[in-house]
Amino acid sequence: MRRVEHAMGFPVSLRIDDEHVPEGLVDAVYDWLREVDDRFSPFKADSEVSRLDRGEIGTGEVSADLAEVLGVCERYRVATGGAFDARLPGRGLDPCAVVKGWSVQRAAELLTAAGVRRFCLNAGGDVVVAGGPWRVGVRHPEHADQVCTVLELTEGAVATSALYERGEHIVDGRTGRPATGLLSVTVVAPTLTEADTAATAAFAMGREGVTWAAAREGCEVYAVDAARRVRRTAGLPVAA
Repeated sequence: MRRVEHAMGFPVSLRIDDEHVPEGLVDAVYDWLREVDDRFSPFKADSEVSRLDRGEIGTGEVSADLAEVLGVCERYRVATGGAFDARLPGRGLDPCAVVKGWSVQRAAELLTAAGVRRFCLNAGGDVVVAGGPWRVGVRHPEHADQVCTVLELTEGAVATSALYERGEHIVDGRTGRPATGLLSVTVVAPTLTEADTAATAAFAMGREGVTWAAAREGCEVYAVDAARRVRRTAGLPVAA
C-alpha cells in the first residue's frame, strides 16, 4: 500500500509492505496529522498554540498533547543553552520544530499499535521506518539532484535540518540571528521526535551542534559545515 497526501505544509508519503492493512488505518494517520496542524500551527489564529500565545488560555489549561510538546521544547532550550528556543523575540510562540517530528512519530505509533510491521513514513524528507532494512538517502545541501550518503535502517528515524528548503529559517536563540556554521545536519535516532528536534537544535548551535548531537544517547550524526567539510559519527548506519 502506498499513499501520498499533503499535510502540515509538506507532502507525506506512506508505504506499507504488510499484506493486510487494517481498514481505516491509513486515513487515521493522515487525519491525525491534519488535526495536529489545526491545533498546533502558530499560523492559524484559532489554534491552541495561537490562543496560548495571545494569553487566552494559560499554560495550566493546555491539552496534554501541547503540554508534552512544550515540555520537549523546554528540555531542548535548556540542553542547548538557549540556542534552540520556541519563543524567539518578535516571533511569538512557535513549537513547529518539535511538532513535526513528534506528530509523525505518533502517526508511526498508530501503525505499530495496529500491528503493522513493515512501513516507511516520510514527512517532507524526515523519515520513520520499521521492519527494514530500508535505505534512506541524505540530500546534498547544495545540489538537489544528489545525495551525500545513503543510510540503512531496520527501525528508527532520520531527520535533516538544512538551508535548501526554507533558506535561513533556523535562528540561534542565543543571538536572535540566523544560525551559521553548518549547511546541513542529519540525525539518526530511535524516534523522529528526537531525530528532528536534535537536528534543528544542532543546526541552531552551529558547528558545536555536531558534537552536541553526537553526544546524545542513541543519536548518530552526519553534517556538512559551511566550509563543505563532512563530519559524521562512527556509528552512522551507512549502507554498504
